[in-house]
Amino acid sequence: MFTNSGMAPFKEYFLGNAIPKSSRISDSQKCLRVSGKHNDLEEVGYDTYHHTMFEMLGNWSFGDYFKKEAIAWAWELLTEVYKIDKSILYVTVFEGSDDKDQLSLDQEAYDYWKQIIPEDRILMGNKKDNFWEMGEQGPCGPCSEIHVDIRTPEEKKAVDGKTLVNQDHPQVVEIWNLVFMQYNRKANGTLEDLPAKHIDTGMGFERLCMVLQSVSSNYDTDVFTPLIREVETITSARYGKDQKTDIAIRVIVDHVRAVAFSIADGQLPSNTGAGYVIRRILRRAIRYGFTFLDQKEPFIFKLADALSDQMGDAFPEIRKQASLVHNVIKEEEQSFLRTLDQGLILLERVIETTKDKTISGSKAFELYDTYGFPLDLTQLIAREKGMQVDSVAFAKEMEKQKLRSRSASASETSDWTTLVEDEVEEFVGYDTLETQVKITRYRKVISKKDGEQYQLVFNLTPFYPEGGGQVGDKGYLESANGDVIYITDTKKENNLIIHFAKNLPKHPSETLKAIVNKESRSLSASNHSATHLLHQALRTILGTHVEQKGSLVSPDYLRFDFSHFSKVNADQIQEIEDFVNARIRENIPLQEQRNIPMQKAIDEGAMALFGEKYGDTVRAIRFGKSIELCGGIHVTNTSDIWHFKIKSEGAVASGIRRIEAITNRAVGSYFEELDKNFNDIKALLKNPAQPVKAISSLQDENAALKKEVELLLKEKAQNLLGEYNQQLKEINGVLFLASTTDLDANGIKNVSFELGNKHKNLFLVFGSSANNKALLTCYISKELVDEKNLDAGKVVRELGTFINGGGGGQKFYATAGGKNPGGLKDALNKAKDYLL
Repeated sequence: MFTNSGMAPFKEYFLGNAIPKSSRISDSQKCLRVSGKHNDLEEVGYDTYHHTMFEMLGNWSFGDYFKKEAIAWAWELLTEVYKIDKSILYVTVFEGSDDKDQLSLDQEAYDYWKQIIPEDRILMGNKKDNFWEMGEQGPCGPCSEIHVDIRTPEEKKAVDGKTLVNQDHPQVVEIWNLVFMQYNRKANGTLEDLPAKHIDTGMGFERLCMVLQSVSSNYDTDVFTPLIREVETITSARYGKDQKTDIAIRVIVDHVRAVAFSIADGQLPSNTGAGYVIRRILRRAIRYGFTFLDQKEPFIFKLADALSDQMGDAFPEIRKQASLVHNVIKEEEQSFLRTLDQGLILLERVIETTKDKTISGSKAFELYDTYGFPLDLTQLIAREKGMQVDSVAFAKEMEKQKLRSRSASASETSDWTTLVEDEVEEFVGYDTLETQVKITRYRKVISKKDGEQYQLVFNLTPFYPEGGGQVGDKGYLESANGDVIYITDTKKENNLIIHFAKNLPKHPSETLKAIVNKESRSLSASNHSATHLLHQALRTILGTHVEQKGSLVSPDYLRFDFSHFSKVNADQIQEIEDFVNARIRENIPLQEQRNIPMQKAIDEGAMALFGEKYGDTVRAIRFGKSIELCGGIHVTNTSDIWHFKIKSEGAVASGIRRIEAITNRAVGSYFEELDKNFNDIKALLKNPAQPVKAISSLQDENAALKKEVELLLKEKAQNLLGEYNQQLKEINGVLFLASTTDLDANGIKNVSFELGNKHKNLFLVFGSSANNKALLTCYISKELVDEKNLDAGKVVRELGTFINGGGGGQKFYATAGGKNPGGLKDALNKAKDYLL
């Protein structure tokens, strides 16, 4: 889904680096358009035809048919099969360019079009609109777009439709793009002819529905109307009555589709990478609901069920993962709504301290960067206060952050240097750790993070590329004269296995010996096989609802994410460990089946793992009753794992748990460390014969001392009680005190309630600090809570900004903690303002 172009998975076919199973393909692909060159996020909701997620309908030719057939068949499908009126269609043709590429008019496409459509409906398109490129490098070519004009007859009489093509008119939109893939853009910016000519077409399913259902908006189709009705039911808002409400509802129903399908496909919200994209989309939807639909509690998660009912037949994964989608979205909503609440308090503080009517861009960016507070929400609230935000300065701060991010990971990749033509790479690493290889191609990559390195492709390789959770192999190449080139990582890029090295062999064309690091491979295999046994243990002990949601297999440890809706307790952890170690002691041999039909493997009981993509033929790994589809490296016998130990278990997201564990050599090191720590503890205890009994005695002694301290603190609090009582001042009929104290939290609470028993009109704020941390405590008599509409929870949250913290509690008693004790004085000075 994070491939925002349908052609990206087929790139290697276009370049001639791989051979497709079929020369003609048609497909429907879920695409996200929220980053990079193709980013439609900001348009979503404001217009009626852009989406964060849409279905791309495509047909492809890999060196088979070309312009003539693609044009004729597209026209036939639209006008004869779908019965779209020919009089509402326009087509565009690439007009050529006079820049460095010096491309001429696509006369071939023009000539084919004029055979089937009047020439006055064939429009010239510039390079921006009619020359398709995914990025700065790779396959590209001229294209012909087909546009549809669904305006009313009166609107068409007033304005000629051809003048509105590619002008962002909501009823004159592109419906299909026919890309004639015939060039390759090289790293130096020049164009070269591809080895063969290809077709890549893309038609938006949602826009097609709009035309076929004779409506004027994608959101009026049955793709979106069920979700819109559900939003209306939940929020009591009405679609079609108010522009701001309509935009908010469109944003929400669009975004929930993108988020739900991404989660169902295996991508959970997070703070980095693709996970951050999902979190950003969801937070945008939450913000629109919060601001324009007055939704202060989670509600978007409720749409997951409606989406599952609507699309579950076409996309079974959305139904299968409905519970996960529901819980993850709900948790994200709850989290961000708390952030929004805190952000609003901080924004109010910024507004109060702003001297003029303009909030600085740096302050607005701090709210965005630290608290996820969107700029447009800051601007909206500022306008309500008669203020504005310095958006230019905000943009500069944003650009600085982007530059920091880009500079940290910026890289420059050269074109491939090909040494051997038409060589198909073969992975032989299941059977051997070393073999003779030849470099078929290489390229240089320069990045600020890793410096200069080379990417190498071999004719065959024993190096396992990163995949299925397992990290890529390391090792080295050895030349005939003994020179060594170290392989630092191995990854897969489309159909190529890429080997990373700091330098090239002196003679790249010579035959080299490729040798995998045996120890690292062995430890990775041990952890990978243990992951399969762990999966079996979890499903046996916790239940068959457990499904893998992600994994990492390295030489050092394994990480396994799985669906489960409660903490795995200590007894269950022990039972899981015992289960896996029992399988290890059984000396179960590996049974491996390669290149078997996918369905045959499933019928035999193999488990297909969540988030993994499989071909028609698969590899099945069996250890006794544990059978999974897997392309990774495994031990030949479970006894090779030696021992399995869980180091941690915890929550990753709602309904998702994570176990981290170790095997083999790491377990030995783990127990050695435990033994060392145990001996150190005994030494501190003067080497008692019974260490546990000695520690128990220390705990008893410590508990007794704590009681003595508590008694002393109570006496101290009683002594201070009289002092604080005398310090009370009356402000507008309320007895008020804001003071620092060296009492602990329990002492402050006791003093507050003792004073509260004496007075029924009391407002107290205490500030204390310990270990470079600050604590604010607020007590308000219950009578004042009702009479003066005061709220201790709100008070500590707002005053908490002075100590860089937050908190809450009840309306009559609440506390806030923070990292800035230096802010206590300002917080206490501010407290009396609540009574003025």
